[in-house]
Amino acid sequence: MARKERTIPASQFRNQCLHLMDEINETGDTLIVTKHGRPVAIVRPANRDKGSLWGFMQGTTRVLGDIDGPAIPPEDWEIVNNPQRVLDPDHAPSS
Repeated sequence: MARKERTIPASQFRNQCLHLMDEINETGDTLIVTKHGRPVAIVRPANRDKGSLWGFMQGTTRVLGDIDGPAIPPEDWEIVNNPQRVLDPDHAPSS
């Protein structure tokens, strides 16, 4: 369910404050209180349990292929094919 945002004048908020706070706590909606049409306060639920960040994406991915092996085959690595050039960039390539 989508959270809603409502705007009410300060006088209405003053008259219905306790009822509105209970309503906001139940629905999770946000209430913007205005004076002369300008926002002066935002009221939203204080304690919304959002759950733990640990493991919140569990089950949302799939592993395809080998995740332990190198992404590029070792024979394509420059360090394997020409280690001296990688270790000493001034070294001329051998023929």
